Amino acid sequence: WSQVVSEAEKIVGYPTSFMSLRCLLSDELSNIAMQVRKLVGTKHPLLDTARGFVYDSRNNLQMRGLVILLISKAAGPSTAELSFQHDMVSGIYSSQRSLAEITELIHTAFLVHRGIVNIGELKSCDGPLKDMQFGNKMAVLSGDFLLANACTSLAQLQNTKVVELISSAIGDLVQGIYYENSKSSEENCLTDDIGISRWKEQVFLSHSALLAKSCQAAMELAKHSAEIQDMAFQYGKHMSMSHKLHSDLQPFVRESSSDTIAFSLNSAPAILHQEFRGREAWLKQIREPCAPRDNCAWLKRSPHRCACVFQQLQEAIKAGKGVTSAIDLCRCHGNRALAALERFPPSEARDALANIVYAVTRFP
Repeated sequence: WSQVVSEAEKIVGYPTSFMSLRCLLSDELSNIAMQVRKLVGTKHPLLDTARGFVYDSRNNLQMRGLVILLISKAAGPSTAELSFQHDMVSGIYSSQRSLAEITELIHTAFLVHRGIVNIGELKSCDGPLKDMQFGNKMAVLSGDFLLANACTSLAQLQNTKVVELISSAIGDLVQGIYYENSKSSEENCLTDDIGISRWKEQVFLSHSALLAKSCQAAMELAKHSAEIQDMAFQYGKHMSMSHKLHSDLQPFVRESSSDTIAFSLNSAPAILHQEFRGREAWLKQIREPCAPRDNCAWLKRSPHRCACVFQQLQEAIKAGKGVTSAIDLCRCHGNRALAALERFPPSEARDALANIVYAVTRFP
């Protein structure tokens, strides 16, 4: 993955790790960074989010902006925009580069907003209450600041359709995150009672809509046809779905040490395993390992923290059909993304987009 990203960045002209640099070096955000330092020594998730922006070893943070730049270059200028080709650098319009930055700012804003903790569930080891409350305020305000900057830059593009597309993507993100958290506060809620179809709907909203609609918006900025816009949308949608499935599968396919790798009970392999087993059998499988431990808090609220269950559930999912089905689904979305690329002329950029798909659909 790192090699694919590195090669793709050379095609678009510069490392996308600097995509949001203008905003990140602003006086306002520098002040926010100084305030976040006050959280050092606590376990507030905003600290991990901030570290991830600086020390992202997996090259995932700027993936959306990179894809937008690549698909912009792959499509090239439309016949309607021939008179504006002087505005292109490395085959990409300046407005498309701005759009890539806007998309990354929106994604970053939502990552920051996710770093808000439930004060009612804190333990003494997490840090002083006043510090955790301060961290929540910083997560809200800094996320809002990034989102406001993105919206200001979006308005400067002066394209009504692009504004509508990205605004609807922000709405999708909010709706998707709401679905993700709607049951988290319910008593004894072990796992969502959803099938893979509902899972795909929710993942599209929270993970795919922003990239898919940004790819479409990049084509609109270059005045490409509705057909090309739809192909760009389809690539963004299905590539990001493959990316999410690939991420969900890592705890089950990664060749690692004997340590259990954290996974969500609402990840694709678990959802598919539940479909094959049946809801009641799945819940029984979850509860049985903890039956002797009446004081196991996992049964009520924290399924990801109980080591007494984790290993057994992971092995059960591996032994069932959930993992192989999730791999098949990942490759299915990857193939649909590659099919969308066929509408673009052969180029280095198109090859790089295909290589990104290959990277997230390859398993050991």
